Order: sequence, then structure tokens, then C-alpha cells
Amino acid sequence: MDERRAEPDHNTGNIPVSLYGEFTVTGNRKLRCAVSLTEKDLIVQRLTSTPVGRNKVVLSLKDCVGCRAYREDDNSDTAAYLSAYFYPLKRRWMSSGVSRQRVEQGFRLASLQDARANLEEAEKWARAVRERSARQQYLRDGVLVGELSRPCRMMLLVNPQSGKGQALTLYNNHIQRMLNEAGVPHTLVITERQNHARELVREADLSQWDALVIMSGDGLLYEVINGLLERPDWEEAIRTPLGILPGGSGNALAASVHHYSGSSPVFSEELLLSCGFLLCKGLVSRMDLVSIHLPSSPRLFSFLSLAWGFVADVDIESEKYRHVGAARFTVGTLVRLASLRVYKGQLSYLPAPEDYNNQEGLRNNLTLHCNNQTLSLGLCHSSRDSVCQNTFHNSCHSNNSLKVRRTESTQSRSPSKALSGPPDSLLLPLDQPLPADWVIVEDEDFVLMLAMYQSHLAEDLLAAPGAAPDDGVIHLFYVRAGISRAALLKLFLAMEKGAHLATNCQHLVYVKVRALRLEPFSPKGIITVDGEVVEYGPVQAEVHRGLARLITG
Repeated sequence: MDERRAEPDHNTGNIPVSLYGEFTVTGNRKLRCAVSLTEKDLIVQRLTSTPVGRNKVVLSLKDCVGCRAYREDDNSDTAAYLSAYFYPLKRRWMSSGVSRQRVEQGFRLASLQDARANLEEAEKWARAVRERSARQQYLRDGVLVGELSRPCRMMLLVNPQSGKGQALTLYNNHIQRMLNEAGVPHTLVITERQNHARELVREADLSQWDALVIMSGDGLLYEVINGLLERPDWEEAIRTPLGILPGGSGNALAASVHHYSGSSPVFSEELLLSCGFLLCKGLVSRMDLVSIHLPSSPRLFSFLSLAWGFVADVDIESEKYRHVGAARFTVGTLVRLASLRVYKGQLSYLPAPEDYNNQEGLRNNLTLHCNNQTLSLGLCHSSRDSVCQNTFHNSCHSNNSLKVRRTESTQSRSPSKALSGPPDSLLLPLDQPLPADWVIVEDEDFVLMLAMYQSHLAEDLLAAPGAAPDDGVIHLFYVRAGISRAALLKLFLAMEKGAHLATNCQHLVYVKVRALRLEPFSPKGIITVDGEVVEYGPVQAEVHRGLARLITG
């Protein structure tokens, strides 16, 4: 094998700036390639008589999830093999836009007579590819971010009943191979019943795991978060990095994670590949959690949404259409629009100050504690708009609360004692008057109230375009009574691209808040938290900034 080295880069230790070799392609010994590894790319050039441009492939190491060296079982073959796995953004074959698509580059190294020497050479290449790929992901928009430890031991929880019941099949077809390519050891846990995941993480020895990954709808992550916060060591437990892979109907957090990466919208299995890729890259961000107080139930913690009115009704009533997957929410929306209701209650909130991001959020030297490993990092996303813009009319709410849920009684889901977790500094007991700095909404007739803390309410609903995983605010939307069916439908359609905030809807109000209280007047109705039905009645919420850890890639 012919190899050429450049001068060492003092920022990269002993790894050379460039590696060069000439190998044959795995499975085709007649096809020979010149392979170059730079700090940012793997360049493959076929050695043929045809023009250079047609035979040259440049693969960015940012898109690489793993690389391995190995030998075949045939002892008579002294060659070693090198396989590198990439998931670059490529144009779709039959439609516009781009999505991540798997690309494998495999080479046979046989220039030396000694099998061990060939394997050592292949391992040197594999190690260089992995290390340079890892260095590419530390900077996002010029900002340092944290990374999971390597190797990362993952517990992967799959709900086989979520969505269309295909989560386990999707794992077998895509995720298992991707994690193996990335060299991520994981243990698959198939949930067997409601609250199985909650009970499991509440009792598990978390020192065995570097991350907990959920492949389901949003309901399973709701169980995991509340299970972690029920532990005596909740303060350490909630720092365990959490990953999400879409396997349900709504997949709101998965769509949000994809959105935070800056990629264009994708759906279904393309979203799964994108989230799998981001999971393999292993970058960790802080994630806000919201403390939810109900009349008589223990305190809950929420990562996604609190809904009342139209959104909550659609979410629950569409359960009967679960067999059609994400389309259940479209069907449910149309059914509820046909008999639009008015919901009476009092809504109050504590506005977030205009400069809240500057006061609390711009932490240039954040420290993430991931299972006893300290990660020094900055923000994992570029700064967003100024956090308050206090009340914004002519913006919208979100659509059907699109998540996987299994309806259950509050009593069956609630622990016997109140959750542990951080104390609430902004909330008074529900039976006490509000502080003077709270805003009480004059309207008492609503079509919906939706509090969001992630960008998406479903794969195809960009409900809070300005949201970030740790912006420290609740994005509160409410629609006042009097809106026509056509106007409400227009808002939902605009929400697919996050354009609802620019519609001319005088019935919709959007405000960024730190806490809220809702007091329904009707004795019966539906309130959902992360798509899960909770006790109906007065409810209040307070955001806790950066309490959890989210793998965002």
C-alpha cells in the first residue's frame, strides 16, 4: 500500500493531517481506489481511465457515524477490511428536498503479506476516521457543545404498541444496524404494559447506563421523566441524557430534535433516520421541564405541552383512529371542527421579561453532568429571538396534541406520594390568589389553550417555531371564542410550516411566560400533559430551565 503523510497538526495530537492509500473495493477486487483522509473529508477516487470528476466521491466526516476494521473468517485471506458508514443529506429520488440516506464505503487492504500488519493498518485508518469525525461535531454554529462518553452504554426502551404498532420492526430494520455501525452498545427493553418504563427507571441502577433512549411516541418519554424524578437520587438521575426515536403517532419531540439540528422537515422513516443519526453523534443539550400542579394529584413533570380545549379534545377523541398512524390527528381535527366548542375558564400567567434569555440563558460555560462525566459546553443552539415580545396577536396556537398516549386514570398513574424534584418558586397553592405581577386574561370564553416548550406538536406541526430546548420559557397560545371554523382550519394548515404566527388571526394570542394557571369553569372536560390525560380541574405550571439532558446531535 502506498501512503503519504503531511506535516502533523499540533491541534490533533499524533494523528496526521492526511492519510493516503490505494485499496480495492470490498466485494470487487478488480476495482481499485485512491483513498484520502483529510481533517474534514474522506475522498474516494476510482483509479480508471475515465474523467476524474465522474469517479470522485467526497464524504464529509460530519455525516459519519462510525468506522471499523476487521478480517474475514477465511484464514487463507491475509487481507484486512475497512468499512465507513455515512448518512449524508441527499436529494430524494422521486420527490423534492433532501433527507439522510445511508452510504457505506468498504475497502480491502492487502498490500502486505502479514495478516496482522494489514489489520493494524486498517485499524489505524478506522481510528483516524472515528476521531476526526468526532472532532467535526464539537462545533455547531461556532459554539462548543457537550458530547456523550464513548463508548456510550444505552438502554433503549421500545413500546411495540405505539403508533401503528411498528416500532419494533423499525428498530430491527434501521436503528439496530445504525447503532452497531456507530459502535454503540445498547440493551433493548420492550415495554410490556402501561407505566412499565416508569417503574423500570425508578428502580434501575443508572450507573450501568450512559443514556436512556426511547423509541415510541411521546407518552413513553413522559413515563421515563416522571420515573426519574420519583427517585430518591432524582437530582443525579434527571441528568441522565435522554434520547428520542420516533415510533408513535405524534413524535413531537423527535420532530423538534430534528428541527433544532437545522435540517429541513422530514417525516416517517426519514425522520427516524435523522434522529438515529443525531443519536449516534451523541451531542447533549439541556432541556427545560415544566412542573404541573393539579387539584389533588401529585405534582407531574412535563417536557412537551399542556393542553385544554380543542387540542386536548382532538388528541383524546382521535384515539379511535390510531390504526391510521399520524393521520389520526387530521381526521380528529376535521371531526372536532364540525362541532366546534367553546370552553369557559380563567387563564392567568406570569410574563417572561424581555431580556430573560440574556439574564438566565446565555451561559457561555455551561457544565453538563452526564452520569458522573462532566461536559463543559456552551449553548447548543444559536440565540433566538428576544424571549418575551410579551403578547403577540396575529399568531396562532397549535393543532391536535399529537402524541402517543394510552388513556389511563390519574390514580393508576400517580405514585403514592408527591414527586420529588426542584421546588417551585413562582407558584402559590391553587386555592390562593395570584401575585400582583401576574396577568389575568380578560376573556373567559376560549376555543383552546396550549402551552408548548418544544418547537413541534407533531411531525408536521411546527407549533412554536422560536422554541429551543432550554430557552426557559413556556410558549403560551390561546384562541378566543368567536373564531370561525375556516379561520381555525387556516391556522392549523399554516402551522405545518410554522407560518401560523404570521396569519391575520385576531382571535389568537401568543405570549412567552414563566408560569401559568388555568381554572376551567366546567366540572367536566379534558386536560392533557404531554398528550396524557390528567385530572380535570384547576392546573398551574412553572418552567424549570435546563433541568433535564437531551441528546440533540
